[in-house]
Amino acid sequence: MLKIDFYTDIVCPWCIIGQHRLDKVLRERFPDLDVDIEHHPFELHPSAPQGGFKLEDYFRMRGIDVAQVGKAFAGPEGEARASGLDLTLSLAQQPYIYRTVHAHTLLRHARERGTQHALSMALMKAFFFDSQNISDKAVLAEIAVPHGFTAQQARTILADPKEQAESDKEIAKSRAKGIRSVPTFDIGGVVMGGGSEDQIAMAITRSVS
Repeated sequence: MLKIDFYTDIVCPWCIIGQHRLDKVLRERFPDLDVDIEHHPFELHPSAPQGGFKLEDYFRMRGIDVAQVGKAFAGPEGEARASGLDLTLSLAQQPYIYRTVHAHTLLRHARERGTQHALSMALMKAFFFDSQNISDKAVLAEIAVPHGFTAQQARTILADPKEQAESDKEIAKSRAKGIRSVPTFDIGGVVMGGGSEDQIAMAITRSVS
């Protein structure tokens, strides 16, 4: 079995592209390969408030001209569509940036349910395609239901401060391992930050040869 450790954050556009590409490569080029994909948490915006902060304000804080953000979005949009993911990025489609520690908490529990990878994509689609607040615990509980949780189980997990503390520890572990950007793949010991479909396929080939 090939072990793939996958470091992502829910609100990272390159992460949804990376997961989509990984799934596509495995499905189309390695259909018979037995793979164990484990997700590890990374937070891009740990200081975001519960209701998030406006993406427009985030760009302004970084000295980016809001009138030019369409050009910044064009790169990841083009890469996504080249791989068959119809991703639209805009201040209207994703108006807020959220903290994701609670989403990562559910992903940690989804590992033991065998639904972690599918839940990861569901969470990212909820943010990027449905403009949902993926820091809202009620929203997260609803998303979790098709992935091995009852709504009450999800709410109980998310209400426990010890669970958030554990997720914060796991996020710190990711940084302690040297993860500085996402997505980062560790494909059987071959570590790469993002990558095209061909680069992902080459890493898998190297790991299993």
